Amino acid sequence: MSLTVTPELVEAANRGHVDDDAFLACVRMSLPYAYDMVAQLAAELPEARADGRRDFADSLVPPPDDTAAGQLLRAMASTSIRGALERYFGVRIAFQNCHRVAVFAPGTTDGDQYRRFVSAEAQILNQQPGFVNC
Repeated sequence: MSLTVTPELVEAANRGHVDDDAFLACVRMSLPYAYDMVAQLAAELPEARADGRRDFADSLVPPPDDTAAGQLLRAMASTSIRGALERYFGVRIAFQNCHRVAVFAPGTTDGDQYRRFVSAEAQILNQQPGFVNC
């Protein structure tokens, strides 16, 4: 299961409306490693962009354990979770594998850096034998 949901959140979903704050609280509680990773990258983004050479902040550090890797994979695989994180932090998330996550500044996803990051070439060049099951 991706998220641990409260009965109140299930009730809100049954009524047809879960607001972003409640959903993000659930994500933060259920997937703390993934939430904190995006929060950290979003906080690093202004500094990464300060010199005008980078449109993104990224992480090259593998998750510390299988639990953290699973949380990151579940968050990145879910359109609704990823979208809520993007809206909350005001970024666009790009994901290559369990240790290569990036956040891009709004308005830069039509640029060369984003296109390179999400390209098949970048995906292939980011592979290593140890990443087969990540």
